[in-house]
Amino acid sequence: MASGRSASLDDVHVERPEEADRRAAIATKYLGGSLLLAVAVVLAALNLRPPVTAVGSVLDEMRETLHASGAWAGALTTAPGLCFAIAGLATPLLARRIGVNPSVTLALLLLTAGLVIRVLDGPLVVLGGTLIACAGIALANVLIPVVIKTSFAARTGLMTGIYTAALQAGGALGSSVTPPLDSAFGGWRGGLVSWAVLAALALGLWLAATRGGRGGDGAPSSAGGGRSLLRNPLAWVVTVFFGFQACLAYTVMGWWPQVLMDAGVSRSVAGLLLGLISLIGLPVSLVVPPIAARQRSGQSWWIVGLGAFGVAGITGMMVAPSASPLLWSILVGIGMSVFSLAITTITLRARTSHDASGLSGMAQGFGYLLAAAGPFLFGILHDSTGGWTVPFVLLLCVVLGQVVFGFIAGRPRYV
Repeated sequence: MASGRSASLDDVHVERPEEADRRAAIATKYLGGSLLLAVAVVLAALNLRPPVTAVGSVLDEMRETLHASGAWAGALTTAPGLCFAIAGLATPLLARRIGVNPSVTLALLLLTAGLVIRVLDGPLVVLGGTLIACAGIALANVLIPVVIKTSFAARTGLMTGIYTAALQAGGALGSSVTPPLDSAFGGWRGGLVSWAVLAALALGLWLAATRGGRGGDGAPSSAGGGRSLLRNPLAWVVTVFFGFQACLAYTVMGWWPQVLMDAGVSRSVAGLLLGLISLIGLPVSLVVPPIAARQRSGQSWWIVGLGAFGVAGITGMMVAPSASPLLWSILVGIGMSVFSLAITTITLRARTSHDASGLSGMAQGFGYLLAAAGPFLFGILHDSTGGWTVPFVLLLCVVLGQVVFGFIAGRPRYV
């Protein structure tokens, strides 16, 4: 006698053709929505750094044609960080009122409009347009990690890595592609406004991916009624961690070429080494976050490991800047790629999209305020001491603080 239960015709379900078609249609709808939303997220990320990094490569030409003062140039380069902080703190409230998807749409609309407005007239219009564009960037900075948290919950690490890699690629493109665009269009206005085309494309794709109030296969159309995280200790740990890594990044981007030139490196090579620092983050961002996000023990030791590279590079530059500028730059570039884990930490330490929105806004809002102080203090210490040793000691303290708070933030807990 055969063991088990014999199969009969009643046990076999033959799928009807119309059922198969319906299943295929549903699968195509959701797979297509996810893919379209993923592409929209990447294209949006590519737009969040060029409006800032593009200015540095044509700033001297802008000042000459606009007859602008040094104070105006300082305001133009300082405004983005402060704008990121202020708009970042207001973003969760906006998202609760109108929804996450409409808020990202507004962000891309502000970005596109600001890029066009800032080339239309004189110094004040340039500054105003830049502020509008940066307000859009700040909104997207906070909300896109929320979209990743909710729409790609099973692939948070992978999508966060792709997102941060696109951010870094956009920053490198802004500084490297704008000079050729400047030459091709006969001036800085044409070079800068060209980036509005990319922003408009991102806006169109985002609208297509979220049409009908849907966020691909599940991005939230509303942020709901989130709770305040201002009294949550873990939220403050994540915020300080984000602020320290941003402080390191802003200081390096602002001062690294000058330190290299004082060590005997030519201006062109110093610029290339700064670009290399940004590019190094691309492969790290693609590889590390997906692996770290799957670690049940958390992301703490990954953060410590990347921080060790930063400590080594800064120490080398402080002690023997002319010995191996390329090596010091590579080490610092690897250390700065902890940015991808800072974004990953924000998404992983929140259980819900509401908490992710609140934590992202808090970390980036207060974090960028902390970051804005870094380049300023670094310059003040250099002017007061006449050398780079004391400023680099400050930078080492920043990295060590990043490691300590990052280690705590990387533990598998929730706000």
